[in-house]
Amino acid sequence: MSKMEQHLDATLEQILELARWAPSGDNTQPWRFEILDTRRLVVHGHDTRDHCVYDLDGHPSQISLGALLETMAIAASAHQLELRAMRHVEAPDHHPTISVEFVPAPQLEADPLADFILPRSVQRRPLSRRPLTPAERAALTSALPDGYQVHWLEGSQRLAAARLMFRNAKLRLTMPEAWQVHKSVIEWNARYSEDRIPDQALGVDAATARLMRWVMQRWQRVAFFNTWLAGTLAPRLQMDLIPGLACAAHFVLTAPRKPQRVDDYLAAGRAMQRFWLTATAQGLQLQPELTPLIFARYVREGRVFSATPGMQQRAEELSRQGARLTGQAVWETAVFMGRIGAGPAASARSLRMPLRALLVGPGGRP
Repeated sequence: MSKMEQHLDATLEQILELARWAPSGDNTQPWRFEILDTRRLVVHGHDTRDHCVYDLDGHPSQISLGALLETMAIAASAHQLELRAMRHVEAPDHHPTISVEFVPAPQLEADPLADFILPRSVQRRPLSRRPLTPAERAALTSALPDGYQVHWLEGSQRLAAARLMFRNAKLRLTMPEAWQVHKSVIEWNARYSEDRIPDQALGVDAATARLMRWVMQRWQRVAFFNTWLAGTLAPRLQMDLIPGLACAAHFVLTAPRKPQRVDDYLAAGRAMQRFWLTATAQGLQLQPELTPLIFARYVREGRVFSATPGMQQRAEELSRQGARLTGQAVWETAVFMGRIGAGPAASARSLRMPLRALLVGPGGRP
């Protein structure tokens, strides 16, 4: 047993066993744990900005790290321990490094959200159109820290949001930069996956999944199907339009101010995780819808994300549609977007790598 594993006592192990179930984009799990002693560790973060068009400046990965910290805090509360976290400001933004200490807090009550860390999952299939009850809305709103707000897109706005997602999906499915990501993050013929998304969790039927697997092997096939055989239609209908209509509402979470720094995105991730766990506690299912916000930021900052002609112009129109739907102020301070509704939990889902695989030595070295 290594010295690091000797410091992994039963309490710390239980906390980290729950913490590793925090959500991350495409199940990338952008964190590793360096154990210092029984109550101190360093979280070594990383992002995928160098090869993932969706991880703009690493901010989505930073949101995931924030969700990890909040999950740690919730899990620690069951042991009457309070989390104290300090980011190493000297560390580069693409490798956020955070010192974490768990301090005894005898008066601290166990956070009831701890019971919903494991059940929380992404549900990409249709949900009930039943409106959220006043009690559900109140619980979700009160889950957010001060300054954060939830903006609901219901009724006719739900239809507009579904259309936005349907059109946004065409952007994602017709550019090679996104195809490279999709090809690497899907595990085919799988119900569960430790480090990717199992195809059975995508929300498409078996025939569409088989066709997608064959087509996505080569970009030339993707381009041919998109050009001549309406190749994006079936996936967009099943993964975007139908689920976008079959839900209680879409929602947008906004921060107190326009996020800019790493700490802003870490805080946003903590808020997002409390909202999501509260939804699970209310018996609701949730699916993130982050990509419209990501491409809107590419547009807002005049940054090119694809070498394919016409993609930038398409993204500009989608960004205008999003701003009209939510209002410009909401669109620019948004940190998370998704759809929500009552329904069964996903029968296929991403798992997580075992804890031992996430432990590293000093400096984050394997």
